[in-house]
Amino acid sequence: MEFKIKADEIRRLMEIKAPEFPKYASQIINLANQNAQATRPRVVGKMSELIKEFTGRTLEEWEEWYLERYPESIDVATKKILEMINNLKEVINQIDEDMIRQWVRDLVIVKTFIGLRFQEAVLKKIAGKFGTVYRLSTPEEESKGIDGYIGNIPVSLKPITYESKKMLSERIEADVIYYEKQKDGLKIIIPTDLELKLDKQRKTI
Repeated sequence: MEFKIKADEIRRLMEIKAPEFPKYASQIINLANQNAQATRPRVVGKMSELIKEFTGRTLEEWEEWYLERYPESIDVATKKILEMINNLKEVINQIDEDMIRQWVRDLVIVKTFIGLRFQEAVLKKIAGKFGTVYRLSTPEEESKGIDGYIGNIPVSLKPITYESKKMLSERIEADVIYYEKQKDGLKIIIPTDLELKLDKQRKTI
C-alpha cells in the first residue's frame, strides 16, 4: 500500500493551526527569504540536527528549548527578510510590460535554445583550452553517437549519470565528455585519456 499525507493535513492531524496570510503573501515572503538566505543554518541553526537533540513532546516545549539556544534567530531572520521585501518593493515598481516580455522571451526562446544546443558552447570552450578548432557533427556522424569534433577527435557529450548507470551497451564511436547541469551553469568532466589525446594533438599542430 502506498499513500501520501499532504503538509496541511499533517498540521490538522497534529492539531497545529496554520498562520493565515493574504493571497500571494507567503510566496513573496518565501522568495525574499531565498534571496536573503535568512533561514540558513548560520542564522537559525541546523534544524534537522536540533530537532533530533530535542527530547520534549509539545510544540510549546520545542519553542522554549529552541529559543534558549538561538534567542536572536527569529528576529535576525525577520529583519533580513524585511530588508529584502523592501528591495523587492523598489524593483517591482520598475517592472512594466516590456520588461516582462523580455523576461518571457528569454525564458521561452533563448534559454530553451541554449538548453538544447549547449553542446557547441562546450566544444568551443574545450577547443579554446587546447588551442585547436571544433565543429558540430553532421547528421550521419550524430547517428553514430558523435556530437562534434575537437580538432580531429570525435567526442560525445553525456550527462554524468550516463557513466554511473553504466549505459555502455550503446555503441559510441567517440570519446565521451561528461557534464553536470548545476544551478549556475555546467560542470564539465574530461576523462584523463581524452585529456591526454587532446594535449598530444595540441603538441603535433
